[in-house]
Amino acid sequence: MNKKERIVQSAIQVFTEKGVEKTTVSHIVKVAGIAQGTFYLYFPSKLALMPAIAEVMVQLTLKSVIKAVEESASFDEQLKQFVDAIFAVSEEHHEIQAMIYSGLASTEHLKEWESVYAPMYQWVSSIVAKGQEQGAIRGDSHPDQLAKLIIGLTESAAEQIYLYDEEIDQEIRASEQKRETLLFLTNALGYSKQVKRK
Repeated sequence: MNKKERIVQSAIQVFTEKGVEKTTVSHIVKVAGIAQGTFYLYFPSKLALMPAIAEVMVQLTLKSVIKAVEESASFDEQLKQFVDAIFAVSEEHHEIQAMIYSGLASTEHLKEWESVYAPMYQWVSSIVAKGQEQGAIRGDSHPDQLAKLIIGLTESAAEQIYLYDEEIDQEIRASEQKRETLLFLTNALGYSKQVKRK
């Protein structure tokens, strides 16, 4: 791990433990094992870390999605695998995601979100384009735009469960939310076969 990566990983750890507001640059550099001056070579402030942390999370999410989505599966099965993977990442890393959103919202770095998400957009767009080519879904919309909508809807649906809701019956509500997300997406994409309710 290079120094920048150590700073980012240490920041994730300290932000998660102490919260964004209570964390200082001194806390981060102590965990990273570097001098405070070194921190400022890479980041002008602790909040400037947020896009880098978001990038780590997007890379982690993309790896999880790529691992979960079978290339040979039908489009509806790929969509289900994608939704399952996004929900799993949101469940496991909800504290970091909440921290990123609060940190990005309080800085000028929110505009960097699109570039951070570019690899995820591209990957989902390729799946959508393949589905359109196969005639599995409607072809009257651009894959790039559909990819952003699919990702945005799925992440928002997962966040409603893991970031905003109480813990009571979370597993049941997550299952229902996933099912409704899939139904909505398959209908919106014009998929020829409905996702069966369990």
